[in-house]
Parts: sequence; structure tokens; C-alpha cells
Amino acid sequence: MDNKKTIVHLKSAYKEFVSNDSTIKILENADLIIEKGETIAVVGASGIGKSTLLNIIGTLDQLDKGNLFFNNEDISLLKDFELARFRNINIGFVFQFHHLLFGFSALENVMIPCMIHSSIFKHHDNKEKYKNIKDSALQILNRVGLNNRVSSRVEDLSGGEQQRVALARALVNSPDLLLADEPTGNLDKKNSQGVHQLISELNEEMGMTVVIVTHNEELAGLLERQITIADGKILAA
Repeated sequence: MDNKKTIVHLKSAYKEFVSNDSTIKILENADLIIEKGETIAVVGASGIGKSTLLNIIGTLDQLDKGNLFFNNEDISLLKDFELARFRNINIGFVFQFHHLLFGFSALENVMIPCMIHSSIFKHHDNKEKYKNIKDSALQILNRVGLNNRVSSRVEDLSGGEQQRVALARALVNSPDLLLADEPTGNLDKKNSQGVHQLISELNEEMGMTVVIVTHNEELAGLLERQITIADGKILAA
């Protein structure tokens, strides 16, 4: 990773969950450095905090103590509305359950992040901006192999196609960082392999950084580095 730029730096991180009768420590004085363009698999047994770590990196969950730097900016200091805008611009998310909007087409689902980013919901008369967003969504849908399904409602798509729509939606704003939580957990082997290959190709083409939580050994093996969580620390797997 020589000569690479640090994109994410999790520093002296603490995170715990407190219930009525117990405290579960996930991170305790933990550190993690992720370089731009790097691909990382977060692996290990269920319940160790893999998804929590991903959510912290993606600013969906807050640290109890510590700092999260993104391109040397301490984003742990940002307010909620600032974090929402930051996520929209810089981070793409793909989850095991795709969270697509049923009743809408593949194209409409992929356009939504761009429309939020451009505040087009507040400017319905901006036809040129709408056309540019549509063109961007069509381009990424074509890249993930769905150029013939753009007008299909997502409920009419197969599981593999739905996850490709979710991937296209995550990438339409050209984020620097793609975070995925068990992205092929609900897919059969053939569709899983297709999504694995697509993520690898897009990483090379777009130069984006990829962090994936997975139990899939084949997917983990495609990535450059594997990490896990043990005794509150982030370690090499």
C-alpha cells in the first residue's frame, strides 16, 4: 500500500451497547487505517461487531469515544444534517436486503440518490438537471448489466437483478467508498459469483475503496485484506 492515500482513519475508537443487565463492548481503543482504492473483507463469527464497524465507518452509527477521519477530515464532529449530505456524496451502501422501493422502476430507484444530492425534489422545473441524472442512472445500470431492465419494477426482477440495482444505486454518485454488508447473503451461488466479479471490476474501473462484511470465503478471498474484531481491537484475520 506504499504511496497510497489514507481515505479512512478510525482512531482510538470506543463503542459499546448497554442493556438493563449487561454491557457489550464492541470496540475499545481500536484503530483502523484504510487506503484509497483498497479492498477489505471484514470477517469472523456472528456477533463480534462486524456490521457495527461498517456502520461506524459509514457514519450510520456514532462512536462513544474516538475519532473518524475521512480524507483527513474529522467527520465525527459533523452534525446530523452534515453527515447525511456527506454520506450521499462520498459513500455508497449495499446491504444483504437490498432496501429498494417497490412500485418504482429500476431506473427510478437508481436516480433517487442523485436527485437528493441535487435537491431536484425542490426544483421540479429543472429539466436539464433531471436529464443528466437520468443519463447517469442509465449508464450505471448498463454497466451492471441491466440495460434491458431499466423500466421494470423492482418487484418484477430476480434476486440477482435486484442486488445489481442496489449496487447501481450505491455507485450512481461515484462515491469514494463502497460499504457492503453481506451483499450476496440472499443469492444463489451463480448470482453471488456474478456480483463478486462485478464489485472487483468496478473497484478497478472506478478506483473506489471497498469494505465488505461477509461470511463468504470466496468473496473474502477476492479482496486485498481481511480484518476481524477481537477483544475490542481491529486485527488482521
